[in-house]
Amino acid sequence: MPEAARPALRFTFEGEAVEGREGDSVAAALLALGHAATRDTAVSGAPRGPYCMMGVCFDCLVTIDGVGNRQACLVPLRAGMDVRRQRGKREAGA
Repeated sequence: MPEAARPALRFTFEGEAVEGREGDSVAAALLALGHAATRDTAVSGAPRGPYCMMGVCFDCLVTIDGVGNRQACLVPLRAGMDVRRQRGKREAGA
């Protein structure tokens, strides 16, 4: 498979060391690892995850390297990233 030819990139998700593939978005890497939920809603705490995969729906918000409100579907995966689920409401300017 062509996927196997792409170099693996190590990063962390929720503090756990994981691997994705070069050329993947953060959302694609998380989905490939079986992590469907990337955030919890502010009102009910319901899990949300990548839906449109093109930056329209904002359901895939994550915190990357301490910066919140990042759309996982639009951010290219890089080695060493610290990715965390975004919990609760978004912070203005975060």
